[in-house]
Amino acid sequence: MKYYFIVAMAALFSIKLMAAPTIAPSPEQVSPLLNGLAIPDVTLYSADNKAVALRERVQQQPSVLVFYRGGWCPYCNAQLAALRTIEPELTKLGYQIIAITPDSVSSIVNSMNDTGGEKLTYQLLSDNQFKASSAFGLAYYLDDKTASIYKGKLGSLITTESGTEKVVLPVPAVYILNTDGEVVFNYVHINYKTRLESELLLKAAELALQ
Repeated sequence: MKYYFIVAMAALFSIKLMAAPTIAPSPEQVSPLLNGLAIPDVTLYSADNKAVALRERVQQQPSVLVFYRGGWCPYCNAQLAALRTIEPELTKLGYQIIAITPDSVSSIVNSMNDTGGEKLTYQLLSDNQFKASSAFGLAYYLDDKTASIYKGKLGSLITTESGTEKVVLPVPAVYILNTDGEVVFNYVHINYKTRLESELLLKAAELALQ
C-alpha cells in the first residue's frame, strides 16, 4: 500500500512539474500542450487594453487559437492574412479565431489595421508577459546573437523579458479547442518559416466537430 502511495505521489509531482509554465532555452526544447489536455487559465489583453480570460473566452464557442511571433514577422503576417480567407468558413462551422502574440497592445492595433492590406476582423490578444506562451509550453529564449540583430533592426517592436531584457518568442502554433477548453488538434513547428496551410486547418476544424 505504501509503495502505491509513493508511486501515485511521484506521478502527481511529475504532472505538476510538466504543467509549470517555463521558457525553454531554445525552440528545439519547447514542450507544447498536447491533444486532450485542458488549456491553462491565463489572462491576455485585447486591442482596447481590456483583460481577457482565455479559458472563459473559449468556453463560449469552439476556437482556433494561433500563436505568432509578432506583427514585425512577415511569415506571421502572411499567416494572419491567410486566416482571413478561411474565416467565413470557420465562422459557419461555429468557430472563433483568436491570435496571440508577445506584441504590445499598441502593436496589435497596428497589426489589425495593416495586415495584408485589409483590417482583420478576428481577435488579436497581447501576451507581452509571455504567460500564455509559457503555459502552453511554446515560449523560448532567442539566442543572444540573433536577439542582438533583432533588437538592432526592430527596436521597441521586440518584447523582452522584464528583468533580463532577453528576447522571448513563441514557437508558431495552431490549436483547435472545444468548449471544454480541451485541445482537440495542434500543429507546432520549431521552424518559424513553416506554417500550417489554411486548407489543412479548415479540414482539421471540420473533422474536430465530428
